[in-house]
Amino acid sequence: MSNARNLANLLGTDTQITTADIAGGVFQANRNMVINGAAEVYQRGASATAHNSYSVDRWQLKNTSGATCTHQQVTDSPAPFKNSVRYSAGGTSCTAAQVAGIAQRMEGTCTLPLGWGTSAAKPCTLSFWVKSSVTGTYAVSTRNNDTDSSFVNTYTINSANTWEHKTVTFSAQTAGTWLNTTGIGVRLWFDLGSGDNFNADATGQWRSSANYLTVSNQADVVGTSGATWFVTGVQLELGDVGTPFEHRSFGDVLKQCERYYEKTYQYSTVPGTAVSYDGNMPIRINGLNNTGNEQKYLVIRLRTEKRASPTTTYYNEAGNTGRCTTYNAGGTADNGINIGLSISGTSMQGFGPSNGTHSGIGCYMTHDAEL
Repeated sequence: MSNARNLANLLGTDTQITTADIAGGVFQANRNMVINGAAEVYQRGASATAHNSYSVDRWQLKNTSGATCTHQQVTDSPAPFKNSVRYSAGGTSCTAAQVAGIAQRMEGTCTLPLGWGTSAAKPCTLSFWVKSSVTGTYAVSTRNNDTDSSFVNTYTINSANTWEHKTVTFSAQTAGTWLNTTGIGVRLWFDLGSGDNFNADATGQWRSSANYLTVSNQADVVGTSGATWFVTGVQLELGDVGTPFEHRSFGDVLKQCERYYEKTYQYSTVPGTAVSYDGNMPIRINGLNNTGNEQKYLVIRLRTEKRASPTTTYYNEAGNTGRCTTYNAGGTADNGINIGLSISGTSMQGFGPSNGTHSGIGCYMTHDAEL
């Protein structure tokens, strides 16, 4: 049996697999341009409500409606997935200029194979599992960094509170400016009730000089008190055929996510939690000369090279930001010392306390290089 027929069997008898698909890399490894599409990695470990906030790694809450909406990782998911992103609505509809959705800003180095904005542009297919308490029509879109080239697709949730698999295709886009750098290459957006200013004048096609996110008959999830929307198994790949989700090891996905966010806490510890070093070891050095009042500091190599020089937040053992913990010769901790020195780069970070006669210094850190 040929490889093409094996692939066709996996996808179903109604799907046509061509030699061009295979030669074009449609079925190659690392074909999914979405990072953490199965919502496995949850470094922050807590729900979030702020507009532009992150909870599940790489997934961003978009909400200017004025309602308090929440997103987080949950275990509600279709087999064989373990997790999903859950959005819980606040019950206030968007006005014309307000937005509501869940998004992923995709780095240009990741979306480079699309070739958008060039004569070599290729189509791509988005597939995902979705569930909502609100049935009806939903919009999902792709846009460029400048938000002046947009393509809005629609899908339908037929049954409330039931997992359904959806597939939509985005045609090749030869026009517009699309970054292939460490900036935003593609903005992927699942709409949940954005305002009328963002209604597409046409769907299923590229629209220029327009920042479209939604459609006039979009289900108003954000405006429905107590409403929920879940997504997992999100995959964006080359070609006009959706293939089975590319499952990767947790370690592989964590490494991908750490390009944008990394913490020195144990994986299961929420940043800012008060923890002592014997239970959750900070970045720490002992045996320093404690007779002089000179600057003491420590530089570490980050686990993963960052997309850009990150914004670093420092925590002492008590969970206070902007401070570190110092230790005297007997090992007694002092959590009242401010950060006196910080060193930043895409591959290393460093810190030091305000000058003092310290025998040891320690600190927890988060490094944020999100798009």
